[in-house]
Amino acid sequence: MLELYQFELSQYCEKVRLILDYKGLDYHKIEVTPGVGQLKLFKLSGQRQVPVLKDGETIIADSTEIAFYLDRKYPEKPIIPTDPVGRGQCLLIEEWADESIGIKGRTAFIGALNKNPNFRTSILPEEVPEFLKTFIEAIPGDLLTVLGTGIGLGPEAIKTAQIALKQDLEALSLILQHRPYLVTEEPTLADFTVAGLSMILKFPAGDYLDISNQLKGKGIPELTDNTNYDAFFLWRDRFYTDYRKPQRKTSSGGSSPTQITIN
Repeated sequence: MLELYQFELSQYCEKVRLILDYKGLDYHKIEVTPGVGQLKLFKLSGQRQVPVLKDGETIIADSTEIAFYLDRKYPEKPIIPTDPVGRGQCLLIEEWADESIGIKGRTAFIGALNKNPNFRTSILPEEVPEFLKTFIEAIPGDLLTVLGTGIGLGPEAIKTAQIALKQDLEALSLILQHRPYLVTEEPTLADFTVAGLSMILKFPAGDYLDISNQLKGKGIPELTDNTNYDAFFLWRDRFYTDYRKPQRKTSSGGSSPTQITIN
């Protein structure tokens, strides 16, 4: 079985999970604990970033490279058009989304965490003790803003990211109002990239992710409360319904991925 080394809340991992589900490929998720878990990932792949896909003896890093590999190795239900214009448009949108929605989405998400204590604690795994959740919720947003400024995630960076994302969502909404997908009449890598990277703008409402129930269907208020972007988020939700497989539940009722441990 394919093994996906991942963070559950990584949009780039979600991009890969969408493609794997669309192609009907079984895979096992291995959650990489930040820090020590990344050491094992580095031994495996030569780098510390997720996603990393292991297919037998083959190791592939980077969501775009994984997508190309999957389309070559498992060509059923292709995701990259063969005609020159369609292929060019698909690859252009995929690259744009990685650099725009991916990076700016994370910045805007940080801003939402700083401003909304309930949103901040809802992203924590359910096994985190209540006293720690209470402590994290009580951290003043102003303190987090100061800390964020020190690493380039201050108020101006967050505001700039939100403005750019609003333009992105408006453009996507206009494109998707009267067509099923971004490039062709069938889903392509462009669609899987945009849908997956938008995960943290608004989390899908179904049982697709190992997150708390109170987080499902919630998103960044400045973006998800604007009706001008309804066409995009309706399209994204239909995309999940059509192509993303709900998580399998274990006998204990859970569906958490395997955790990396270091001996």
